Amino acid sequence: FQQKQPPRTKRYAITPSQLKWDHFNVSYKILSFPRNLINKSDTERGIAAAFRMWSAVSPFHFREVPADREADIEIGFYPLNHTDCLVSFLHHCFDGITGELAHAFFPPTGEIHFDDSEYWILGKTRFSWKKGVWLTDLVHVAAHEIGHTLGLMHSLNANSLMHINATLTNKRHIMQDDVWGIHRLYGCQDRLFVCPSWARRGFCESRRRLMKKHCPSSCDLLTEFPFPTLAPTPVPPRTKAKVVPEGRNVTFRCGYKIVEKKGKVFWFKDNEPLEFSYPGYIALADAHLSIIANAINEGTYTCVVKKRDKVLTTYSWRITVKE
Repeated sequence: FQQKQPPRTKRYAITPSQLKWDHFNVSYKILSFPRNLINKSDTERGIAAAFRMWSAVSPFHFREVPADREADIEIGFYPLNHTDCLVSFLHHCFDGITGELAHAFFPPTGEIHFDDSEYWILGKTRFSWKKGVWLTDLVHVAAHEIGHTLGLMHSLNANSLMHINATLTNKRHIMQDDVWGIHRLYGCQDRLFVCPSWARRGFCESRRRLMKKHCPSSCDLLTEFPFPTLAPTPVPPRTKAKVVPEGRNVTFRCGYKIVEKKGKVFWFKDNEPLEFSYPGYIALADAHLSIIANAINEGTYTCVVKKRDKVLTTYSWRITVKE
């Protein structure tokens, strides 16, 4: 029997010497682009989205500049052996697909290196049966690395974007612990801007006392002018969400639609066609599909019933694995 310990309210970590930027207008440039899947314009869009995540909860303003201009933060996609990893004790060389995805430097160096062996996408990290590889969310990884370039180290809070395993657990949003770390470094600037952003994310609903400790002026303002919180994202129509214990066999059926309308069923996972069975993972048949619940098989499964070129009906199931 272990006595329950009181929860810690902050677990963020900053560098011992509190490395940080001395200005809030921070520029960045992209020096090289990934070779796998994602194209140049999507790369720029994904990186910009990751920077917006931080500008929404901090006094920073980020702007992209051309590659031939000076910038505070330099971003690139690099092979296994590259620049810093050959001489740095902090950054190991990349290790090919999966493993280390990226690394970054603290201020004022300002560099982010992504592993060019990965398959980068815009969207939730998932395993692709069509390609037989993990597809990695660029926005998610970039947001984590940007936190490092702003001066944050890895957090001990398992729900934090800055947790060391955030990319493995799909913690894809900036959390309260991350915000506290930024404001511990840079203080409470521009309370009129920060307050609505914090309130929309629910940071001031249940922990006002702790918020006042970290940023009292902002919480004083929130007391006078409350802001609405964002509504949760609705589940797409005709999609059933299921939380399944790991290792459980799950079967999806579309068979009665075939009998009734004499259509043909097509199966998809995360919008990619499923054409073959994979022993121990996926069993594919015309009328039904069975999977073994594990990390690789998490995602959204869809059956589309078609007759010639006409879609008769569709059904989707979103599967989340519970350990």
